[in-house]
Amino acid sequence: MPEDRKYQRQRRQLVDHLRANDISDERVLSAIGAVPRHAFVDPALRARAYEDEALPIGMNQTISQPFTVAYQTMLLDPQVGDRVLEIGTGSGYQAAVLAEMGAHVFSIERHKALLERTRAILKSLNYRVVLKHGDGTLGWLAYAPYGGIIVTAGASDVPVPLLEQLRIAGEEGKPAGRLVIPIGDASGQKMNRFRRIAEDDYEREEAHIFRFVPLVGREGGL
Repeated sequence: MPEDRKYQRQRRQLVDHLRANDISDERVLSAIGAVPRHAFVDPALRARAYEDEALPIGMNQTISQPFTVAYQTMLLDPQVGDRVLEIGTGSGYQAAVLAEMGAHVFSIERHKALLERTRAILKSLNYRVVLKHGDGTLGWLAYAPYGGIIVTAGASDVPVPLLEQLRIAGEEGKPAGRLVIPIGDASGQKMNRFRRIAEDDYEREEAHIFRFVPLVGREGGL
């Protein structure tokens, strides 16, 4: 259909834009090129779905800028079969990208109405994501340890439960679990990546500054 071809062309243009802006992981770019971002935005905004910008999705939340999604995913480096926990389901777009890459995705959202709307969208697109309504700063112990945890809201500090639910290097014969989380204040947050080297030993790296909606919860909320 002409509309499908239009969106495919727009996705290719978005991928080219991201590649030109230092998103170098071809697996991430392939996933961005496959996921129909227009399905996750309000119909009134679909003409802007493949622009590299955040868009409102209601309840003072946004669908993240594609560059941000690609950048966080590249830092997370999810592998096929990894259990990945997402904190802040939001529109579901980030979860879909992770699922497209072959991860087993678990996602927590505090807005129940938003979660139910997103659940329907993901199901309609055949993305298998396990969803939960709750406080994401506490993690989801039932499915731990995780090969990756990604936080899609700005935190004042790293929530300790998330660190404790990462896979330890060598556990299950696999590399250290990674936590990707923006940390800072309301003016902006610096992207951080933690790797769990041993039981109480974490390697920390800091990267670029972003601006996210605030993380709300008992642990590490702004």
